[in-house]
Amino acid sequence: MKLFSVYVLVTYRIDTLTKHRSPDDTDVPGVRQYVRTRRQARLRPPSRRIDRTDSRSSPHSVGAEQFDSRGVTLSAGATVTVSTPAGRVIVLDVVGLQPSHLDAAPNISRLVGGPEAPSTARLRPPFPAVTVTSQTTLATGQSPADHGDVANGHYDRESDTVTFWGRERGDRTRLWESASDAGATTGVLFFQHLVGTNADVAVTPSPIEDENNDMLEMNCWTNPDGFYDALEAEHGHFPLHRYWGPGANAESSEWILTAATEAVDRYDPDLLWVYLPHLDYDAQRYGPSSDEVTVAVETVDEMVGSFLTHLRATDRWGETAVAVLSEYGFHDVDSPVFPNRVLAREGYLTVGADGDVDLPDSDAFAVVDHQVGHVYADRRVRGAVRDELAGLDGVDTVLGDAEKRALGIDHPDAGDFVLVADESAWFQYYWWERDGRTPPYATDVDIHDKPGFDPCELFLGDEGMVSMDPSLVGGSHGRVDPETMGIFALGGPATPTPSVGDPVDARAVAPSLADLVDVRAHLPSHLTGRSVFDDERDGSKTD
Repeated sequence: MKLFSVYVLVTYRIDTLTKHRSPDDTDVPGVRQYVRTRRQARLRPPSRRIDRTDSRSSPHSVGAEQFDSRGVTLSAGATVTVSTPAGRVIVLDVVGLQPSHLDAAPNISRLVGGPEAPSTARLRPPFPAVTVTSQTTLATGQSPADHGDVANGHYDRESDTVTFWGRERGDRTRLWESASDAGATTGVLFFQHLVGTNADVAVTPSPIEDENNDMLEMNCWTNPDGFYDALEAEHGHFPLHRYWGPGANAESSEWILTAATEAVDRYDPDLLWVYLPHLDYDAQRYGPSSDEVTVAVETVDEMVGSFLTHLRATDRWGETAVAVLSEYGFHDVDSPVFPNRVLAREGYLTVGADGDVDLPDSDAFAVVDHQVGHVYADRRVRGAVRDELAGLDGVDTVLGDAEKRALGIDHPDAGDFVLVADESAWFQYYWWERDGRTPPYATDVDIHDKPGFDPCELFLGDEGMVSMDPSLVGGSHGRVDPETMGIFALGGPATPTPSVGDPVDARAVAPSLADLVDVRAHLPSHLTGRSVFDDERDGSKTD
């Protein structure tokens, strides 16, 4: 999908073509049927009717509020434990946030009681610590070996194709789907694999494209049907050009929080999970130790503060628990590594006449994703390819079957072996040399066609839309190291107060939140995570 075309390059604005085209434009051959097909694809089985008229009364409703030592409100004399579930749980998924950032985030810090609070901890992501892998682990309580999302991309061994950001939900049952099945009203905004979810409220980008994958009109897939139309009428289109690409900035997170506010006001979900991407941009552009990231933390904290102010004014604030979490942290990097260049030089990787990789005719290929590379190789060359890449500068280690099993990534979709970069290094997908023939998408923001994650899309290019200078990239993630863990923190008046331990395993998040919203019994039986409240529950049984 070419997300931006000349709109981003020239104006950084995306306007719907319906505002600028004649009524006959959809008569262009192929366009009318394609638009009809895409719009029909937005249909889904009807959601349960959302009716708050018989909403349960809150056991946490408060009269005069008082603040505890963690900066959250409690009713006079109230003791909130895991045995008293919250009436409403809000999850703020602030990607890239770490406990050390709370000094620059006074609103979030006040909510959760600061970095030293007993319910604030580091969050240990799954390996690899990348978006799709982390999100699915957080929302299912399963390891990548179980849920199968081993990267942001997927290599299909049968068809010899690579697709990034294109997988469907499949048989993954996330927290909100379990909660919906249990009768709770649920919402989730801008998570991966959302199309087709049974969450009562859902929003995810789904632009209408023509048969060449060029965008005709900005759109989002939503539950309930028509929610995006209402959001667009009131707040304008979702700024896709601010969500990823050279123009990515705080506007996308601001729009998402506006949608979250509308979701609360219109549908009042019992569980609402909100993904906020803002820190991801400057952490990759400049690195986590940069002044720009500190400013980004302050910016996202101000936006979250406004959202929290709105929540505090709602009738259900007294029964609300808020979880603040992050999928991963970042390393400062200065060394791009090119495993596919090595494979091309040694004759293992074949390039077609158009400069694109010819995967069916190649013996080996590395699907690179930040600081991790899944290498798929024909059996007859696998040993030689592994030896070749293991000696590459910037490669820290190579994971074989035993290591993959130990890290919980031993799934059939994982590479035959997996490269892990040095802390200061990351993997770029390029197979061409500096002045070599490039594929047609190399200088485009083209997140689906590129067979590897490309952070250079965050930088404007000199000749094309995006840069091909990997030395510009200042931060990356994917490794799981003590200094790059995310955050897991709890706040709000209905939040239990026990210590959650440090670090919290990503697999613990789904069962922990299920405890808060009182749907633990409805989670799939095969999850491997253990709730942070299990110790308190087990202890109470022995008292």
